[in-house]
Amino acid sequence: MEMFFLLFSLAELSPALSVSQEPPPAFRRPTDPAPQNQQTQVFRSVTPRSVEMATGDLEPTHYPARRAAQVALHYLNIHHGSPFRVFGLQQVHKARAEDVGTGGRKYSLDFSVTDHGSSGSVLQCSADVLFPRTERHSPPEVQLHCEDLQQFSSSPEEQAFYQKHIHPDSAVSALDIPDSYGNISQDMKPFWHLARVAASVIMLRESSESTEFNMAQVASVSQQETSEKQLRLKYHVLLHDIVSQEIIHWKLLSSWSPDGGVRVLQTEWQPKCPHATKPPTAN
Repeated sequence: MEMFFLLFSLAELSPALSVSQEPPPAFRRPTDPAPQNQQTQVFRSVTPRSVEMATGDLEPTHYPARRAAQVALHYLNIHHGSPFRVFGLQQVHKARAEDVGTGGRKYSLDFSVTDHGSSGSVLQCSADVLFPRTERHSPPEVQLHCEDLQQFSSSPEEQAFYQKHIHPDSAVSALDIPDSYGNISQDMKPFWHLARVAASVIMLRESSESTEFNMAQVASVSQQETSEKQLRLKYHVLLHDIVSQEIIHWKLLSSWSPDGGVRVLQTEWQPKCPHATKPPTAN
């Protein structure tokens, strides 16, 4: 039974550091200088455009294959993530791209992911990722299969987390997860994971053949009062587009319960310029 509910249409709403979904060793703000060797490594396989739009078999370690696998990863986290379960891309093993005419471009992938929750297991996955060819931006379409992927079920760990934080006197509020040294306290890790799952809704929706998103930091999180039997969390997240090296700010309101999973209730893009009216990928 599908336990995740997205309370909006992806078509109606318009508006990442390493391939791992665990926090980077140190969060670098856009104004901080990047280490030379790190910047060289990030851009090594991003260009040229002729490589980006290649068809046929792709080099698994290059940007086009990794970008498509990241999109499939967003989809996986949306449908199977929780406070104690979030997935990171480990390796792309095989990748192929084909032009499907006016329909867009389809990427067929074999890749592995790491479960960064309690198990730490590695899963083998395959996916077809279609980037539609439309006048207005449309989110990619994903078909995904992962071997040995257990369906959503609440664990004793999740139940204990829920009972601890459902009471108003234990409301959570925090800044900068991870901090500038890449540290996350054990108490804050479930909230980081919940932010990663909710942010995947935005990252999937905003992805195109010219982006590669990951969540860089939770700038703030605050628990909101609600009459529903769910944890309601207001996040300000920083998303990193590796291609443009932009840090993009979004605010989102989400809720979670062991039985209901993650729901994204509202999203709001935060422009750098006060005159901007549309997110970067909106047409």
